[in-house]
Amino acid sequence: MGQTLTGLLTSVRALAGRPGTPAPGRPGGGPDPALLAALRLCGDHLAALAAAGPLTDARRTRLIASIGALTTACSTPGADAFDALLRTGQQALDSGGEAEARLALALADEATALRARSKGAWRLRGDALDALGRGEEAITAYERHLALQQNTAASRDVERRIATLRAAGDRIDEALALFRAGAPDTEASGADREASRAAVRLSRHLPAAEARAAFTDLVRLRTAEHGAGDPAVRRLAALYAEHRRLSDRDPMADPLLGGAEPIGVPGLRRLVAGRTVCLVADTPRTAEQERRPGSPLAALILGYDLVVRCDEARHTAPAARTDLHACTLRGDTPWKGPRWDRRAGARLVFGDPLPHWRLALRSRLVPGAQERVGDATLRRPLHDPALLGEEPGGAGPASTAYTVLRLLDFLGTPARVDLIGFEGPAALSPREREWVGTRTANTDDTAVRITLR
Repeated sequence: MGQTLTGLLTSVRALAGRPGTPAPGRPGGGPDPALLAALRLCGDHLAALAAAGPLTDARRTRLIASIGALTTACSTPGADAFDALLRTGQQALDSGGEAEARLALALADEATALRARSKGAWRLRGDALDALGRGEEAITAYERHLALQQNTAASRDVERRIATLRAAGDRIDEALALFRAGAPDTEASGADREASRAAVRLSRHLPAAEARAAFTDLVRLRTAEHGAGDPAVRRLAALYAEHRRLSDRDPMADPLLGGAEPIGVPGLRRLVAGRTVCLVADTPRTAEQERRPGSPLAALILGYDLVVRCDEARHTAPAARTDLHACTLRGDTPWKGPRWDRRAGARLVFGDPLPHWRLALRSRLVPGAQERVGDATLRRPLHDPALLGEEPGGAGPASTAYTVLRLLDFLGTPARVDLIGFEGPAALSPREREWVGTRTANTDDTAVRITLR
């Protein structure tokens, strides 16, 4: 990858020029100056990646591939470089990280300069500003996108995000009004003076991190001065909690609500490394035996380091131990399904396309119901080229249990993986049972447990 990265950087510099120098002229209808400016931004990012050392992040690898495709499009007469530019910006956003979000915003700016009426360019700009915590600016970009968007169904996700960003700003406005209404008429104490300074800093137009810090200071100082039992302080604390829930891009990263930690492929690999794992089927027989005090099956499950359950429980007791819960999004509107309120140590949500997956997480995750949530790198392990990379087949969608098994097999770090309660023919499809059969090391006498190699 080092030579590939260096070679791509050389190609980008040759086409677009180096930082601080004018882009080479393109007589006879060469790339638009905005495209060349975008390429130079990509070159700066590539140079930073090269200086950071070997690449181990598959998302950044995909970003580099997108930059390569953009470079090829800019140097090929007749190629659609604009679409390649938007794809590169989206890939930068999907890579995560502040530097990548800044690159996405810069590319979006060049895209809107090229085509001011491109709904895709304005959507990219809104998403990039949102990722950087610049909510009010994101709203403006999203509104430009909606003004150009003809597809009502495709607008819903953006409309929902605008409503969320506005609601977060409204909580700040209400908090400031509450503070001003309770400001003392007489000489203020030291804590009140500090709270006044925090209120002066607080604004809905601040970047999210700065607004959060100022809001935190305001709540802390008012609580110290007036006590947690004060009605105004209680309302202020409630507004703060609502603001955190609304303003965080991943709503489950809210510490006030027992927020979850995003977990990617490396984190999941560490979570299962060296541990015994059992995947428990949600069947009436298994659930009945598991609920029975002192039953051999309950004792067997209790002995594993990690208990995995899939999808919505129909038979399993709500309080049954679940260390890892996995579910697959189904249907055209998967964000409208029941909320995931079963307590789990970690939750993996499989689904595609990405906007549907994001919306489902925002709609169905329950604050405090999980400690970790799988990030976008784990949303499609069977078909992601960075993981298993299989081509979607015609045999129908895979079951969640099969997806989990394939993912654990790919990670290769669990000490042992057992299936419990999957003995019935309806538990897995014929194709899935065939895969399990080729890797089965042992089936116990009661056909309850299947041990994979």
